[in-house]
Amino acid sequence: MNAAIAGLGMTELGKVFGRSPRRLAADAVRLAAADAGLDLADLDGLVVSHGLGGSPGIELAETLGLRDLRLLTTMDSFGATAGAMVSYAAMSVLSGAATTVACVFADAPLQPQQSSGAAYQRDAREWYGFGGMTAALGLRSVNAYYALAAQRHMARYGTTSEQLGAIAVGTRQWAARNPLAQMREPITLADHQASRWVAEPLHLLDCCLVSNGAIAVIVTGADRAASLARPPVHLWGWGQGHPGHRRERGSGFGLTTGAAVSGPVAMKMAGVTVDDVDVCQLYDCYTYTVLVSLEDYGFCAKGEGGPFAASGALAPGGSLPTNTGGGQLSGYYMWGMTPLSEAVIQARGDGGERQAPANDVILVSGNGGILDHHSTLILSPHAKGA
Repeated sequence: MNAAIAGLGMTELGKVFGRSPRRLAADAVRLAAADAGLDLADLDGLVVSHGLGGSPGIELAETLGLRDLRLLTTMDSFGATAGAMVSYAAMSVLSGAATTVACVFADAPLQPQQSSGAAYQRDAREWYGFGGMTAALGLRSVNAYYALAAQRHMARYGTTSEQLGAIAVGTRQWAARNPLAQMREPITLADHQASRWVAEPLHLLDCCLVSNGAIAVIVTGADRAASLARPPVHLWGWGQGHPGHRRERGSGFGLTTGAAVSGPVAMKMAGVTVDDVDVCQLYDCYTYTVLVSLEDYGFCAKGEGGPFAASGALAPGGSLPTNTGGGQLSGYYMWGMTPLSEAVIQARGDGGERQAPANDVILVSGNGGILDHHSTLILSPHAKGA
């Protein structure tokens, strides 16, 4: 038996106010069950992703009125959580521990009359101990640490800001074809270069959006999924990678990610190589995350991510359609559920104007922390071995 995604539920995304993360999560689970043609009573498993903006916990089961669950847990690998949740749900289904598992992420950091940049700001009083020392040096945000990673790649391999900009421009071209995307207005490389610095070498257009909303998927057995309301999206493989190097001196920080571990594990399980991949849905909290992930998956050699992106390979009409919904840079920021939801849409052939020309093998990545955690899924509209 194999596992498959049978339902996808997406609430309104973006500047959605007036609903708590728990309410948004409940709405997404209900939408996912309805999408699959299931009742909530059919669910016997619920896996909830921890978030940052008052995320829902396992109390969500009570909100939904779920009874006699065989699986109930909250997971947290930051942006790698979506892939980890789906793999955990799949293993539960394959082992018989559960039959029908909802996986959900919700967040609501945006507030009315508040800038997006203020959504995840930390109070200065939270910095203490050695964290206070780095904060005094200006390392007070995730932006600064990703900027350090990008700077290291630039110093080692000659990567340029314009190459990062090519990723932002191509992603926006995809977003222009997605009615759900928050940012659909076309941008040029000149626009990218003119956007303000956030933390050099990262411009504003190198950085992801901030969004409120929720997304859920339903994981069940492939045979059962085939009898439900929507075409099943088959789970061929999965893997995780947690380098553990953090920001230690002499480590691979900034130059390598957990994709170098999770990618080969997932592809071996799926029985595919990078040459078989038709579409990539890569976690893009920053343009640099896309570049280094491409290298670590093996789509190009280490150090060649910049020229590969600048070639147009990732944009519409390119050889490797990537983040076809606009990703987190231009679509919506729902942690690892952003790439996962677009992968399901592409596997079902529901992409409309943005539908990739081939969708037999879709790679989905999740990235957490400061390149500290990674998850990989290999999805397909076809049953494994068919």
